[in-house]
Amino acid sequence: MQKTEKQFHLHCVPEDIGRYCILPGDPGRVPAIAALFEDAHPVTQNREFNIWTGYLLGEKVTACSTGIGGPSASIAMEELHNCGADTFIRTGTCGGIALDVKSGDIVVATGSVRFEHTSLEYAPIEFPAVPDFEVTRCLAEASRELGYPLHLGVVQSKDSFYGQHSPEKSPVSYELLQKWESWKRLGVKASEMESAALFVVAAALGCRCGSCFHVIWNQEREAAGLDQEMNEDTSRAVKVAVEGLKRLIEADKRA
Repeated sequence: MQKTEKQFHLHCVPEDIGRYCILPGDPGRVPAIAALFEDAHPVTQNREFNIWTGYLLGEKVTACSTGIGGPSASIAMEELHNCGADTFIRTGTCGGIALDVKSGDIVVATGSVRFEHTSLEYAPIEFPAVPDFEVTRCLAEASRELGYPLHLGVVQSKDSFYGQHSPEKSPVSYELLQKWESWKRLGVKASEMESAALFVVAAALGCRCGSCFHVIWNQEREAAGLDQEMNEDTSRAVKVAVEGLKRLIEADKRA
């Protein structure tokens, strides 16, 4: 049931929000996403949450930034859901883990390692963090149609950026390094900070969620001496999210 009062963190009300939402982390990416909508306009901006709403294929859609990590991402999803949203696509950046995942590639998550805490306040650890199949299918098809290098697989979600990049400085370096080796051996594609929380929160709320990522860098390729260049242009992942959402809207209309 929709709550009609202004949301505590997002400062929005139901009429501001579309059923379909794209969730970047960076508030600065929201206008670039909204530029691909029709008749887009800014709604609210508070803290890390920047919200624009417009239309795709006649359906009201919203872009809302979530900041970094699971806690703020879960707040955004909960409050958008309070306003009537039920379908979410997380788009953002990641760091590659598998050696074939290169800078500039697209990763679409088929599941996420719950190496974070937010999801534990929604489901016991035995519950898997998996995206909605139809959302994932649409994102994968969009990436292929756009001609982008695509990797489908499990990602790792973490709470500490520097726990990945400077684990030796941590008092629990023994755990961080051992777990990282496990992710590598298990074929995990990439590391990011939101998907596990969003997938589990979506399950708790009865919503749909999927994730697509732009690969900035792969520290394992660097360690192996393989060629790569840092790529911070997130426009590919944004296009995958928007084109994937169009496919999902079309599928929903046919259902």
